[in-house]
Order: sequence, then structure tokens, then C-alpha cells
Amino acid sequence: MKLNSREQNGVIVLEPKGKIMGGPDATVLKEAIREHVNQNAKNVVIDLKEVDWMNSTGLGIMISCLKTVREAGGEMKLSNVTDKIKSLLTITKLITVFDAYNSTDEAVASIGKQ
Repeated sequence: MKLNSREQNGVIVLEPKGKIMGGPDATVLKEAIREHVNQNAKNVVIDLKEVDWMNSTGLGIMISCLKTVREAGGEMKLSNVTDKIKSLLTITKLITVFDAYNSTDEAVASIGKQ
């Protein structure tokens, strides 16, 4: 998995590409979140448009990221969730845990609105 990071209106946007699964890639996303939180960038959007697949380990990684951000007092949103991942989130009922938006702009705009 490759991971790009950028800032949009004070929100960190992480753009993983490939599969979010276990193995050596498992720590890439978690470490990026931890690094940004440690630098006081607490609000994060994860743009999933380039993610091909996510397994149960990947879901665990996403939950861990959400926990890290919330414990730091921030918000984490998902954007551009593909149909495959939306189906996975629905089946596992995690669709109720994550705030998902159709676009990164919508996700970024929603930060601090709840």
C-alpha cells in the first residue's frame, strides 16, 4: 500500500492506494495517523478512492486510527468509499461507526460540524 498525505483547510487528508490488509503495510496508515496527531494535527480524512480492498485486519487498522484520533480530541472521516468497502462496512455494521462522505471536500467541510 502506498500512502500520500496532504493538508486541506487545516485537515490532514491521507490517500492510501492499494489494499488495506495486514503484513508490512499494516503499520503505514497507523504510523501516519500517530505522527500527525503527535504534531497536533488532530483532524483527518482518509480518502479511500484508490483502495482496492480491505480485509478484517484492514478494518482493525481503521478502527485503531479512529481511536487514536478521537483520544487526541480530533475527528476522522472517510471519503470516496468504494462500493466494495461500503459493502464491507455495512456487513460488519461499522458503517454506523465511521462518518463516510461521497467526496473529500464534503468530509473536510464536515469537520467540527457535529
